Amino acid sequence: MVIKASNIVKRYGELLALDHLNLEVREGEILGLLGPNGSGKTTAINCILSLLKFEKGNISIFGKPMTPDAYDIKQHIGVVMQNVAVFNELTTFENIDYFCGLYIKDAVKRRQLVNEAIDFVGLNDFKKFYPKKLSGGLLRRLNIACGIAHKPKLIILDEPTVAVDPQSRNNILEGIMELNRNGATILYTSHYMEEVEQICSRIMILDKGHVIASGTKEALKDMISLGEKITVEVFGLTDDQQKAVKALPNVVSSHFNDKTFVIKSAKGKNNLENLLALLKDQNISFGKIYSELPTLNDVFLEITGKELRD
Repeated sequence: MVIKASNIVKRYGELLALDHLNLEVREGEILGLLGPNGSGKTTAINCILSLLKFEKGNISIFGKPMTPDAYDIKQHIGVVMQNVAVFNELTTFENIDYFCGLYIKDAVKRRQLVNEAIDFVGLNDFKKFYPKKLSGGLLRRLNIACGIAHKPKLIILDEPTVAVDPQSRNNILEGIMELNRNGATILYTSHYMEEVEQICSRIMILDKGHVIASGTKEALKDMISLGEKITVEVFGLTDDQQKAVKALPNVVSSHFNDKTFVIKSAKGKNNLENLLALLKDQNISFGKIYSELPTLNDVFLEITGKELRD
């Protein structure tokens, strides 16, 4: 086990930020840690890194107790927080060299690692640029390079793609998966559900400081009653016809807005076929129609009654 946190309790005054949190990160996985703002994700990470004291519980990394002065453990950890943390007075190369130098003292080896990190995040054309001259996406890549240049075994990424363009986001995600293929274990937090579905091998959902669900994305979706969401473009729909749709087997809810009818159905067979048969029987004219499987946001909404992106 790379990270094991047991019964962690953390308070900010009267606010209970972590409520007997139990969290495990297994070697070689990308664990997605999800939850709305205030759920305890960043607090959990800061406790894991011994940046925050907590009132109760135990944390071990690589099988050893984690403490503020556990430098033998910390040298194998890379951290990329959501707020970019680089020096504006240093160039791209100098920033990465500085952070790598916290772990690697040999100048020749460090230069090699810095150049490898620059190549990895695609900043070869920007080695001599100062941070203020970089775009938001390039600045995020620099932030990542500073955290991973020393080739850590464990990488913690706290919302690394906030406010970047789609192309930069894709580059970052591909880089994270490459780091994992090269042997790094990764703890990843994000509010972008499509990212988590794309890269994470296992997912934990936090709410009010403790884990409320855990498993693969398929396992999480199997936990909820929602089986599929069907969206159909309809041209005129009477109240009686709406009632007929709602009366179909497995329909748990429906919503008609202008020309769009959204039907949420429980798990079961022939939901789409039943709807198509009803549309034909009722002589209801329709255009586009498509069915979607549950998303992680649907999972969170059903379990907690909240949208995942608070």
